[in-house]
Parts: sequence; structure tokens; C-alpha cells
Amino acid sequence: MPLTISDRVVVFDYGEVISRSPSERDRADLLEVAGVAPEVFWNPYWAHRDGLDQGTTSVRDYWKRVAADLGIEWPESTIHELWVADFTGWLSVEPGTFDVLADLHAGGTRIALLSNAGFDFASPFRYSPMARFFERMFLSAELSKLKPNADIYLEVASELGITPARMVFIDNKQVNVDGAEALGITGHLFVGPAELRSFLETLTDR
Repeated sequence: MPLTISDRVVVFDYGEVISRSPSERDRADLLEVAGVAPEVFWNPYWAHRDGLDQGTTSVRDYWKRVAADLGIEWPESTIHELWVADFTGWLSVEPGTFDVLADLHAGGTRIALLSNAGFDFASPFRYSPMARFFERMFLSAELSKLKPNADIYLEVASELGITPARMVFIDNKQVNVDGAEALGITGHLFVGPAELRSFLETLTDR
């Protein structure tokens, strides 16, 4: 069922909106490669993520910093294995959201992507089957900015040739939605595809 929102650009987050959360199996595989207990692994894993997503820390240096926090040293082969396990854990799909994207595209609605993601996601995003739905794909590492910094939303709006008032922003984190709404962007906190579709239907041309 096409969804036509002719006067707006709908901008989607990727992780846990278009994709699902990494599964328990994904997390277990990552921990197996790391060789450490979950109770000590996840704090360092998240502590250095902003540098990776902002493009100021390379993938290799990111894992070196995680290792330093854990008081261990991984060989180069393990660092690459960690990257593979972590990267593939985020390459999933939420079918309901994908169907919404397809319906927006079928309705001629302009769609863009804005993700806090490292450089390594650029090609998989842009050469994936979902790329056909998006007018533009914006990655935080390429912009050297992170959500919810106001500058990232303003730059995306400028690149899309719209004012913030003409942007609709979908994200699974309240802080990112709040950051967008503070600029006059219409925000929606993603909790599931059904709720997303209902929200977008309120914006469609009648």
C-alpha cells in the first residue's frame, strides 16, 4: 500500500530500526572470539564506540582500545575476526520496517538514511538491496558528527535542500529524537513497524 508524503523527507536511522538488534547468537559469537566474559566485555565495547562512529578512530584502533581496557592483547587475526563478528551482527533486517520503506518509495515519498555508523558501513549500505529506496545515505563517520548533535541534522537538511520543518526523523533512541525535535523536525521514536506505519499514515496526503 503506497505511502505518499509529498511535502516532507522521511529520514531513517538504521540500527534497530531498519535492522534488528544483534541476536543472542551474534553476541555469543563475538564473545567467543574475544575470549572474555560478558560482564567485563560490554562496557569497553560501548565506551569507545563514539570514536568509531564519528570517524576519528579506525576499526583496528577501536579494538586495540577495547583490549587495553580489558588488560589483554589480541593478535591481528583476532582483531579482524572481532570486526567480522561485530559487523555481521548488525547486518540484519526488520521486515516490517523494510515493507514501510518499500511503500514510501512506491508512493514517491523522498527517503534518506542517517546513521551513527563507521566508514566500514558505507559500501554495504550503498550497494545493498535497500539502497534503491534512499535518495541519500548519511553516515556519521563521513560527516564527522554524531546524533544527537544539532549540526548533523542541520547538515542533512541542507544537503537534502529542505528546512528542518520539512524533515521527519525516525530513530529508536529518545535522545536522538529529542535532538531532532529541538530543531523543529517532526520526530518519531521507533518501537515497532506497526506503530511506525500508523505514525506515517497521519502524515500522508489525503
